[in-house]
Amino acid sequence: MAASVYPLFLFFFLCFHVLHQAKSQPFIGVNYGLVADNLPPPAASAKLLLSTTIQKVRLYGSDPAVIKALANTGIEIVIGASNGDVPGLASDPNIARAWVNTNVVPYYPASKIILIAVGNELTTSTDPNLMSQLVPAMRNVQTALEAASLGGKIKVTTVHVMSVLGRSDPPSAGAFNPDHADILKGVLEFNSETGSPFAINPYPFFAYKDDPRPDTLAFCLFQPNPGRPDPNTNIKYMNMFDAQVDAVHSALSAMGFKDVEIMVAETGWAYKGDPDEAGATIENAHAYNKNLIAHLKSMAGTPLMPGKVIDTYLFALYDENLKFGKSSERAFGLFKPDLTMTYDVGLTRTTNNQTSMAPISPMTRLPPAPAPTRQQTLPAPPQMILPSPVSPSDKNSGQTDVHNSTPRSASLAHICRSLSITSSMLFASVLYATI
Repeated sequence: MAASVYPLFLFFFLCFHVLHQAKSQPFIGVNYGLVADNLPPPAASAKLLLSTTIQKVRLYGSDPAVIKALANTGIEIVIGASNGDVPGLASDPNIARAWVNTNVVPYYPASKIILIAVGNELTTSTDPNLMSQLVPAMRNVQTALEAASLGGKIKVTTVHVMSVLGRSDPPSAGAFNPDHADILKGVLEFNSETGSPFAINPYPFFAYKDDPRPDTLAFCLFQPNPGRPDPNTNIKYMNMFDAQVDAVHSALSAMGFKDVEIMVAETGWAYKGDPDEAGATIENAHAYNKNLIAHLKSMAGTPLMPGKVIDTYLFALYDENLKFGKSSERAFGLFKPDLTMTYDVGLTRTTNNQTSMAPISPMTRLPPAPAPTRQQTLPAPPQMILPSPVSPSDKNSGQTDVHNSTPRSASLAHICRSLSITSSMLFASVLYATI
């Protein structure tokens, strides 16, 4: 009798596990930039984050006030060593040790630092020597962590712009830019040795700016679209995010590092921009982020990595009003300085179906995002768009494919949600009676 209950027990366990995952979303993070003069205090930001299901925060530096504010929250933290820090970290192990002793040791483990990003998008730098110093800097930081008995607890990596790929279309043919091959091989050897992720910044927003057609917008926003097939795999991609991530996976595989984890360090959509910035509207920003989150929650993975959920950090928590460049650079924030939502993407933590904190600004209640114009005759999908050189303000280069994955856990989650309290109590009674 008792043995017959075990399958039922397993079913209930899986249900509760799926529901827990749906609430906590440990794979969703957010970038917390500080290039602004109007941000709320770090303590208020920490409280805001606790009112959401966001479980990870990426900082571009190691601001002590922010790191302290996140102490004892359980929120995982990525901190950064700036591009300007790289030469010193590379040249002298003592500098790396001092950096770790200043920016990590005083705060860990109360502040749950999990990763140090050494440098950000270094391939866009105009300094030809900086890339050659990257791997030595990463190794010195890793050695410093080991000296502080943190080597197995905090990983080290660096963050790459999408133009690090020399080819991205079709996704199965993704390959790194030959100009960076030697340096990337060293980075990937380090990632593989230490178990740290390969961090990349895919931005469908910038790809749409390069190819502003209705069908391109639709698959950038995870909306219905004709799809774009990969002739090598016969996979039809239906959203650009998956295609970009799979192109990175293919590039890793081509270099012999298919087992290195991919982390999306930044992705987002500007809600306003200059007149020449196609697609920078609040409706599109809302659609992209909300649909991306739903896609991640489905736990479907990508066509080349089915069922693989990738840690993804949304850009960004707030607008940064002091950033240079196009207007869009100052219009990625999910929240405003007064802690209200710019638009609701479904990240607010709920209790008994009651939304907590983070109200939506009355100015940002949105109509449905427009669907592509079906009457328009669409041209054939373009051939590969090679990434062009980017400035620090350009997050991404052209990539024009993507995929619609079937939510593998959707049906189970639906069944779990339909279970009544009565049936749960009945199960508990049956289980108790058989013990």
